[in-house]
Amino acid sequence: MPLIPEEPQIHESAQGPRVTPAAGRTAPTPRPVPGPRTAAAPRPGHPGPGPARPTPPAQRTHSAAQPQATRSENTSGPQIQLIPAPADGALDAAGEAVDLLLDTGRAPGDILVLTTGEQHPWAAHELSFGEASYWAQHDARDDVFYASASSVARASARPVVIVAVNGGDDVAVALPLARERAGALLIVCGDPQRINSALGSGV
Repeated sequence: MPLIPEEPQIHESAQGPRVTPAAGRTAPTPRPVPGPRTAAAPRPGHPGPGPARPTPPAQRTHSAAQPQATRSENTSGPQIQLIPAPADGALDAAGEAVDLLLDTGRAPGDILVLTTGEQHPWAAHELSFGEASYWAQHDARDDVFYASASSVARASARPVVIVAVNGGDDVAVALPLARERAGALLIVCGDPQRINSALGSGV
């Protein structure tokens, strides 16, 4: 009676192996990367806001009103963080600090970045469209704003101020002014000895 063992052999070999190889190869495509980069992307090539907001009168009202508010906010002083970096790496360290702040939920408009030496590429690019549109973006507070430390007196207070000590001779003047502009946090990227002597105390 050989009929009984033959039937299960036909059914098992026909269904088993053909389904598995096709299903096994279409799984590995994870792509969780593009998320945080969208916050940083609009900054460098962003000529759009220039023509839309060229209102110099608004600048005067902002800059006249906010430095006075700065002094009352900063009676106890902001928290100060030091990121040791050589002069030629201070700009990169400041950029990493900005990315970290944005990743942890800080609004871009809360952040002001100052450079003591060569200007940040974003500032140089935006200034090529004229000072009026450049400072209009500062007053709009829509994004991270980059400025030279020599113009810190014109910048209004923001919760976070980051200073990249990437050269220049006016560090001793720029850092105390930057501390006045920082509402909650001052981050200084550069040579610790130079920073401590400019701020007048150990950080």
